[in-house]
Amino acid sequence: MFYREAGDFKLSYQSDSQTFPIRIDRAGYYLALIVAFAVVPFIINDYWANAILLPFLIYAIAAIGLNILTGYCGQVSLGTGGFMAVGAYACYKLMTSFPEVSMFIHVILAGGITAAVGVLFGLPSLRIKGFYLAVATLAAQFFLVWLFNRVPWFYNYSASGQINAPERDTFGILITGPNATAWATYLFCLIFLVGCAVVARNLTRGKLGRSWMAIRDMDIAAEIIGVNPLTAKLSAFAVSSFFVGISGALFFSVYLGAVEVGEAFGIQKSFLVLFMVIIGGLGSIFGSFAGAAFLVLLPVVLKLVGVDLMGWPTDIVAHFQLVIVGLLIIVFLVLEPHGIAQLWRVTKQKLRLWPFPH
Repeated sequence: MFYREAGDFKLSYQSDSQTFPIRIDRAGYYLALIVAFAVVPFIINDYWANAILLPFLIYAIAAIGLNILTGYCGQVSLGTGGFMAVGAYACYKLMTSFPEVSMFIHVILAGGITAAVGVLFGLPSLRIKGFYLAVATLAAQFFLVWLFNRVPWFYNYSASGQINAPERDTFGILITGPNATAWATYLFCLIFLVGCAVVARNLTRGKLGRSWMAIRDMDIAAEIIGVNPLTAKLSAFAVSSFFVGISGALFFSVYLGAVEVGEAFGIQKSFLVLFMVIIGGLGSIFGSFAGAAFLVLLPVVLKLVGVDLMGWPTDIVAHFQLVIVGLLIIVFLVLEPHGIAQLWRVTKQKLRLWPFPH
């Protein structure tokens, strides 16, 4: 009744294979874009920006990057926090060394530098996989954090060891610094999220994405039929690290403004992004959005319900959040490994057939 495709005829292969083949899905997608770009900037305030919207946008980019590597290519990574730190410190060095260059360029170049580092640490994937690759990327996490802590050049020899984002503007509008407005920082991050999502969607549906999935499903058979494992695995590390580097650059320059690498990009950051991918759904761009939204909104909802309404202590609510996340990961891994994205697909399929039996 509400979700139908009757009369929505496909007259070409292109129209049948598009991302949203059903007309109502396309309408919802364009409506969401219109609201995000034309409505939210006029009603946003500092609380909504800092508590929900900016973390969601930035973590969604990181989740898309990790999903490409783990969900589509099957290469387990526990070094996401370290690669975010590479993007953050690269952006900082670019901002301080080339103050006249646009912030868009700084963020993209930071992603490119992170992609190069990701390829370097992705070389072990050509020989090892599974648990051993996870340990190798975990070693990369600790090494990168140690490097940024121990080499003063990365933080411009600051006595505190922190990096602070200087004020930078784009088209005359401040994007970084304490005087940046909420709507400007929101739009800046939103543009990067939409761009990354479109690029990731097209890559995963093309030849490169098929080679990633072939390596994920059975790497030996993929090599037999002509898939080059070196190209597939290293390209997955490069693209994934590029997106993660962009998220790290935005996390430092636009969201926090000042970071210390051990606190902002520690191992807990790697697990947080991994949990987003697991809960949202492996091998799904929509799952990256869903997982990021869930884990960003969960502490806000628990604070409103537990602290503000029920009067529980803050530390109890924080521990309760960890319990909920742990239980959800177990439930999804056992009952629905494809996460929220698969639940959404099943729901849409049932709506297409309702009220008929299925």
